[in-house]
Amino acid sequence: MKHILSALLIFIPCIILAQTVTQKLQTTFSQFEKDPQLAYAISSLYVIDANTGKVVFEKNARVGLAPASTQKIITSVSAFELLKKDFRYKTILQSTGEIKDSVLQGNLNITGSGDPTFGSNRYNNTKSFQIINAFVTAIQKKGIKQIVQPLSFNYKTYSNQAIPDGWIMQDIGNYYGAPASVLNWKENQFDIVLNSEKANEVKIISPTNKTFINELKTGPKGSGDNAYCYLPTQANTWVLTGSIPIGEQKFTIAAADNEPAKTMLTDFLFALKQKQIKTNGIEDYKSVLVKPVIVSEKKYTEIYSHYSPTLDSIVYWFNKKSINLYGEALLKTIGNNVKSNADSGIAVVKLFWTDKGIDKNELNIFDGSGLSPLNRVTTHAQVEILKYAASKEWYNYFLQALPIYNGMTMKSGSITNVKGFCGYHTAKDGYSYIFSFLVNNFNGKSGDVASKMFKVLDALK
Repeated sequence: MKHILSALLIFIPCIILAQTVTQKLQTTFSQFEKDPQLAYAISSLYVIDANTGKVVFEKNARVGLAPASTQKIITSVSAFELLKKDFRYKTILQSTGEIKDSVLQGNLNITGSGDPTFGSNRYNNTKSFQIINAFVTAIQKKGIKQIVQPLSFNYKTYSNQAIPDGWIMQDIGNYYGAPASVLNWKENQFDIVLNSEKANEVKIISPTNKTFINELKTGPKGSGDNAYCYLPTQANTWVLTGSIPIGEQKFTIAAADNEPAKTMLTDFLFALKQKQIKTNGIEDYKSVLVKPVIVSEKKYTEIYSHYSPTLDSIVYWFNKKSINLYGEALLKTIGNNVKSNADSGIAVVKLFWTDKGIDKNELNIFDGSGLSPLNRVTTHAQVEILKYAASKEWYNYFLQALPIYNGMTMKSGSITNVKGFCGYHTAKDGYSYIFSFLVNNFNGKSGDVASKMFKVLDALK
C-alpha cells in the first residue's frame, strides 16, 4: 500500500501540472483571439509534450495556414533526412581540349550544382575572392597562360524557371527574393549605395553598370530602409520605390542579382586579366557563352573543384538569418539528388512525409523558404516534423540552427498579415514542449501580434 501511495503522490502532481499548463493556454489563447487586432484573423496553436507526444493544447491544428518562414523547418528537416548532414555541393572548374605551348585549345568551363553558399561571406572558405583566387591559381598550376575559346557555363540540372510559384512582385528584385540558380554567387544579391542629402532627392552612387528607374523619395531622419526593388520579368532594369532617411551620404540597400552567373564570370575574367592570363579579347560577360553548353563528361579535364560547407552549416545560416535563397536551393537539390518517382523537390518532400504518416494535404507547399503566400501548412504537421527531428542523430545540429525569441528556441515567420513561431521549449519545472503557432490575416503591425503571441506561449514557461 505504501508503494501505491508513493506512486500516486508522484503521479497526481504531474496530472495537476499538465492540466495547469493546458488551462493557462486555453485562457491566454482565448484572450488572444478576442484581441481587436485578430478580429478578422484565423489562428492555430498546437502543443505537445516532447517526451510523451501527448497533446497539451490544440486549436485549429488541422487548418492549413500560410506559414511564412516557419516553413523553413520543413525544408531543413527534410534536407537532413534526404541529403544527409555531411552533404556538400560541388562546383567544378574544368576544360575541354589540350594545352599546347601554354595555350588552352578548348573551353574553360564552370559546372555549377546549385550551391547557395558559392561566393558567400558567411563562411571562411566560400568568400568570393577566395574562390576566384583558387580558380586562377589552379589554372596557373596547369601551365595555362592563354585561353583562345570563350568561357562557358555548363547547366546540368535545374529548369529555366528560377522563381518559385506564388512569389509576388514586391518581393522579386529585393535581396530576400533572390531565386536559386544552378550557379549562385554572393547569395545572388548586390548593394545599391544611395545619397539623400537633399529633400526629395535620392541619387544612386553605385553600381554604375546596372540600369535603374529611380522613384525613391526621402523620409524622416531615422525612418530606416523603406525602399523596394522591383525587377519586371524578362527585364534588366530595377525599379526603385519607397523611401530612405533624409540626410544620408551613403545609404545602402540590397537587391537581388538576377544574373549571378554573369557576375561571377565577370569577376573571374577580371582576375584572369590581373594575373596576365590572356583571354584573346574576352573582357566581359558579353563574350561568355550564355546558352547552356553540354559537353560529354569524358571530354572534360577537371582543373579545380570547390566544395561547399556541409549541410548542417548551411541549415544553420538558413534558419538563423532566414535566407530564402538557401531554402530554394535545398528544395531543388532534393528534387535533383533524391531517387524518387516524384518529379520535383516539393513532390519528394511531400511523399517523404506522407510515408511518415502526415496527410499530404497538410503540406500544400510551393517553395522551400515560405516566401510564397500560396503555401498552406498545418500546425499539426509542423509539430510532427519537429517531433521527428528530435528523435534523429543530427537533432542537435538542427536545434542549434534555430533562433531564440522570447527566451524560447523557435523559428519565426513573417510575410504580409502572417506571423508564426514554431519550435521547442523546456520549462523551469523541466517539462519539455514542441509547438507551432500560426496567425493569418491579422490587422496592424506584425510586431504587436508577435508580442501578443509571446504572452500565449509564456504559459509554457
